Amino acid sequence: MAVAVTPSAPIFVVADDHPMVRDALALSLNAAFPGAQIEFAGSLGETLAAVERRPDADLVILDLDMPGMNGMSGLAQLRSSHASVPVAIVSAARSPALMRQAVEMGAAGFIPKFTPSQEIADAIRDILAGAVWLPEAARDHQLAPIEADLALRAAQLTPQQHRVLALMAQGKPNKVIAFEMQITEPTVKSHVTEILRRLGVQSRTQAVIIAQKLGIEPSSPTPAGG
Repeated sequence: MAVAVTPSAPIFVVADDHPMVRDALALSLNAAFPGAQIEFAGSLGETLAAVERRPDADLVILDLDMPGMNGMSGLAQLRSSHASVPVAIVSAARSPALMRQAVEMGAAGFIPKFTPSQEIADAIRDILAGAVWLPEAARDHQLAPIEADLALRAAQLTPQQHRVLALMAQGKPNKVIAFEMQITEPTVKSHVTEILRRLGVQSRTQAVIIAQKLGIEPSSPTPAGG
């Protein structure tokens, strides 16, 4: 007589620096996925450590606005170091171009925090089944061509270039960026030159405008050396 095999409960890493948000997500996940195992993180560093501990995680649920993220650079770093672990962004950001950029950078989905809890659970089910989930406003047929092009261009930046762009968007000069990132000023200038080239613009101001259009709102700065 064949014995039915029960699928194992999923393993989640919930990364958000607000304990109440983490707890609310955990309640929703436990209700939708009984027996789910959940690791918590409150910064990019803690997220990377959690994925190191649980490389078998089925999904990382990642907030863009927490310490260490610096806009999209945190997603880029996570995807670079743990490409096999799916990542779903759950964020208060509302920019459709930013949502599309996240998917272009390898995210399995982008779920706005204002999404009803049942829809969040449904979206996570779709992602676990292998689908890419975006809200209606960020889907291909809804995005204006210029937004789609900006998202694709920004997705081609390296993790360090994303961090430089995020700090540029804060109005920080090259000298300060070099200090915060613990790299040389000529290296920052080189990154800025490549950022302008990849974004298809001619000036730093134009690059910052694109960052604003994409909804890049850098979070707490990463500690030096982090």
